[in-house]
Amino acid sequence: MSSMNNAAKTQKTHRERHQPDSRHKLGLLEKKKDYKLRAQDYNKKKKALQQLRKKALNKNPDEFYYHMINSKQVDGVHREKTKDNVLTEEQVTLMQTQDRKYIINKRTSEKNKIDKLKSGLHLINCTDKPKNTHTFFVDSEKEKKNFSVASRLSTHPTLLARTHNRPTVGDLQSGKFKVGTLDPAVMEEVVKKTGKAYKELQQRLDREEQLAVVQRKMEMKAALREKIKPLKLVVAEEKGAAPVYLWPQERKR
Repeated sequence: MSSMNNAAKTQKTHRERHQPDSRHKLGLLEKKKDYKLRAQDYNKKKKALQQLRKKALNKNPDEFYYHMINSKQVDGVHREKTKDNVLTEEQVTLMQTQDRKYIINKRTSEKNKIDKLKSGLHLINCTDKPKNTHTFFVDSEKEKKNFSVASRLSTHPTLLARTHNRPTVGDLQSGKFKVGTLDPAVMEEVVKKTGKAYKELQQRLDREEQLAVVQRKMEMKAALREKIKPLKLVVAEEKGAAPVYLWPQERKR
């Protein structure tokens, strides 16, 4: 029985007393766990201040860093000071000229790539396809009157309008262009490559158009910086078009 009593004593929960009613106006009564947290925070700050004081004592008073004058405190946080780039008008004009030259260079590069793609594609359904010319030379007027393009090209007269894959009479007679002899896998690969090439062509056309708009806008801004100013604005600047101004007539020497 005595062992049970001892066990009951050891399992007793010791509760801290609450704030008396007479001191309730002073706030919450601090417990030991609250004191431990407050003491740890105090000692941590005290140690940090000691380290900073020691560092300040060991510092050379003549020591200087440019960061001391290139930064400032904003809401207790060090921020870098923004440096104002002072440029002359000649420097600004040179930078903008270089930008315009870069745009012109990129646009020329896109044009060359577009021409190279167009030369390798048939552009059957395209209205802006290149105009091919074929010049034939004859020796006399009589030969010119009796000249036949179909016989010269060795093809059927109904195929003269085709600018691509124009078979000759010999190819038609030999059955070279029979659809049944074509491999479906090869045809699928050709269609895939052709579609990819047309997609690239369209992307480059759009990019070249955007570069052209940017170039016209930059040229107009450069013209507005000149001494001669426009009379009035005819068409306002839009997202896909440069502004149009009415300029005074100037007599050239």
